[in-house]
Amino acid sequence: MAYRETPAVRARLDAARERLVAEATAVVGEVGWGGASVGAVAAAAGMSAGSVYQHFPSKSALAVEVFRRAAGREVEVLGAVLRESRGDAAERLACGVEVFARRALERRGLAYALLAAPADEAVGAERLEFRRRYRALFADVVREGVAVGLLPPQDPEVTAAALTGAVGEVLVDPLAVPGSAEAADALLLELTALALRCAGAPTVPTAGPGGSDD
Repeated sequence: MAYRETPAVRARLDAARERLVAEATAVVGEVGWGGASVGAVAAAAGMSAGSVYQHFPSKSALAVEVFRRAAGREVEVLGAVLRESRGDAAERLACGVEVFARRALERRGLAYALLAAPADEAVGAERLEFRRRYRALFADVVREGVAVGLLPPQDPEVTAAALTGAVGEVLVDPLAVPGSAEAADALLLELTALALRCAGAPTVPTAGPGGSDD
């Protein structure tokens, strides 16, 4: 008689997989991709290394899942801020950059892993894909600003690519070497101003807090 997985067994397997992803995310945030060995993740999750391979065929597959989940949350938050914050396109652009950077500075280890830490080829491919998703979100706002005459004529895709790259590059060192709260606040102001200059906004509105806690 063929084995049939029961709902209770499936629920236990799903719960174990979720625990592995959660613990792997925490380990990556602490020690980076290189230090997040299968053994380290298994120990954090209270499992054997062999149990990890019941859910993921390789360390790389687990790393990709961690990246997709963590980066996916940031894309969702940024998208919500850019779409739903009050104000015109320039104000929402500034707010989106501020929220993205603030969240990164609050989760330095994980943010550094997502943005810049050395990783294997599979994670690197995911990183490129998520950069495209960030660019698409910024491009939509820039396109809106151009359409209503708030921003000067430009290629929204080029501006969004430049902005995505600039924000990531500016954050790399502050994420790797934590500074003071005052330095973080100053960095946020500079980043929002940079975003508006990049898009050609005529003024520098104050970005609101906006965003989500998750």
